[in-house]
Amino acid sequence: MAETAHVLTVVIPALNEEDAIGDTIQRCLDAREHITSTSGVSEVEIIAVSDGSTDRTEEIAKGFDEVTTLVFEKNRGYGAALKCGFGLGRGDLVSFLDGDGTCDPRFFADMCRAIDEQEADLVLGSRMGAESQMPVIRTVGNTIYAWILSGLSQRTVEDTASGMRVIRRSALAHLYPLPDGLHFTPAMSARVLLEDRLRLVELPMAYSERQGDSKLSVVKDGVRFLTTIVKAAVTFRPARPLLLVAGLLSVLALAVIASPALYWTQQGELAEAMIYRVLLASLLAISASVVGCAAVVADRIAATAHSRPPTTSGVTGVVARFLTPRSRTIGCAALVLAAAVVVWPGLTEYLTTGETAIHWSRPALASLLLVGAVNLGVTVFLLNMMELIESQNVTAPGSKPPDRIHRARSGA
Repeated sequence: MAETAHVLTVVIPALNEEDAIGDTIQRCLDAREHITSTSGVSEVEIIAVSDGSTDRTEEIAKGFDEVTTLVFEKNRGYGAALKCGFGLGRGDLVSFLDGDGTCDPRFFADMCRAIDEQEADLVLGSRMGAESQMPVIRTVGNTIYAWILSGLSQRTVEDTASGMRVIRRSALAHLYPLPDGLHFTPAMSARVLLEDRLRLVELPMAYSERQGDSKLSVVKDGVRFLTTIVKAAVTFRPARPLLLVAGLLSVLALAVIASPALYWTQQGELAEAMIYRVLLASLLAISASVVGCAAVVADRIAATAHSRPPTTSGVTGVVARFLTPRSRTIGCAALVLAAAVVVWPGLTEYLTTGETAIHWSRPALASLLLVGAVNLGVTVFLLNMMELIESQNVTAPGSKPPDRIHRARSGA
C-alpha cells in the first residue's frame, strides 16, 4: 500500500452514449467503496465528459449529484475529452474507462494496487485475456499492433489500445503531447514503451460487449492506429527503424559481393563482368552507411528534443559508442588513407607517364572509401553541432476548457 493515500480521478468520455452512460456512472459510484477499501486510494472523483453529444448523454450525466460533468458543444475527440478531464481533476492518480459499459470500474482497485506495489507509472487493463468478449477482428488488429510496437520498443505489450487505464499525474509531463482523437490510447502506449524512464504494467481484465453502436471504424481507425505507432517510434526512438534498414542494406550488400569476393580470393583478380555486382554492392554499402550514421544523429536529436540522455544500450548504443570524438577522427583519416593506398599505384603511374592501367576495381573501391569518409565527416559535424544545442523539454500544451461545467454537489 502507498504511504500516502491517493486521490483517484476517473474520467468517462462519452459521445452519444445515452444507452450506457447512466449505468456506467452508477457502476463507478458503486465501485468507490470497493476501491477505497482494497487499495491505497482514499477518495474517488468522477468526471464525465460529453464530447459534443446530440442525444441525452449530457442530461443523464448531469442527473448524478456526485459527478462533475464537462460539456463540449462540438465534438473535439476522445483524447481531447480525456486530457480536459485530467486537467480539471484533483487526483494524483488519473484514470479513464469508456462510457459504453464494456469495463468493470471495480477493477480500478487492482490497477491502483499495481501502481504502488509494482511502482508503475501507468497500469493498463488488457482486453486480451480469457474473460474478454472483444470482437475477433479487433482482437486480431490489436495483436498485430502489439507485435509491431513490441518490436520497435523492445518491450512487451499485449493491448495497445485499451480504454481502461490508471496513470500517475506526475507521468503526464512525459506522456504529453498526445492526440485528440481515438488514437490517443495507442499513442500513449507507444510513448510509455519508447520512454525508458516510464514503467508500464498490464493486468488482464474482463471486457464485455458494448452497449449501443461503436464509434470505431475498423479500417479507418485501424490505419490511424498503425500510423500513430510508427510515427511515435520515429519521433521518440528514430534510431531503431533506421538501424533496421541499415542492417538489411548491409546484408544485401554482403550477399551481392559474396561471389566476386570469393572469386578474388581464388584468382587474385576480378572478372570484367563482375563490375555490375561490385557497383551494386557499393551502392548498397554506401546507403547502409548513410542510414546508419543518420540513425545516430536522429537519436541525438530525439534525445535533445525530449530531454533524455542519448541511447547507450542495444545496437544504437554500440554504434554511438563507436562514433566517439576520437574514433570519428581516426575513422575519417583511416578511410582516406585506405583510399589513397588502393589507388596509389595508378596515381603514381599517371603522374609519371600521364596514363594509368590499374584495374577498375581499385578506383571503385577507393570511391567507396572516400564516400564513407565524407559520410562520417558529415556525421561528426552534425553530432558536434548537437552537442552545442541546449536541451529542450516537451511539455503538454494548455488544454482548452470545456464550454460548460456541471460541478458535483457532494464529495465521493
